Amino acid sequence: MASHQSLACACGQVRLTATGQPIATVECCCDSCRKAGAMLQSMPRAPDVLGPHGQTLFVMHRKDRVSIDAGHAMLRALRLSSRGGSRRVVAGCCNTPLFLEFSGGHWLSLYGLLWPASARPAVEMRTMVSDLPDPSVLPDDVPNLKSHSLRFYARLMKAWIAMGFRSPRIEVAGDTHV
Repeated sequence: MASHQSLACACGQVRLTATGQPIATVECCCDSCRKAGAMLQSMPRAPDVLGPHGQTLFVMHRKDRVSIDAGHAMLRALRLSSRGGSRRVVAGCCNTPLFLEFSGGHWLSLYGLLWPASARPAVEMRTMVSDLPDPSVLPDDVPNLKSHSLRFYARLMKAWIAMGFRSPRIEVAGDTHV
């Protein structure tokens, strides 16, 4: 994978750059991602978010290696609850999901749909498969983890150490609780 990825929403008004190798490329099967994915892809002009088994593809990058190059004022955040510790950020111009951010997190889970299929990083693991009604429907091409693995957390910790234990803030104008 190229060390410099130019990404954009569907209409091109919001542009991001991801630099360096991803922390991990995962498909999340948790209840929250499936609920949010269904909500996001039902928005006008929004692309499909969920895979055939309800999974959401994320390419996880350090926050300090993702820049918003254009359209920052068009970012809108959606939260599943007012007390939720995560937010999903979309391009308000065309409702393209951009990233999932955890409160206090040092990484962004960029939506895999931002990459053209030919340049999309390969999935390395599926997480939270125990939340699926029937995890046996998943292919066995990568590890299907009931929750998260030690390897998953080790990668996050390694990235955080490399960042000097910093967690950059990303300001988003609109913040909606659904």
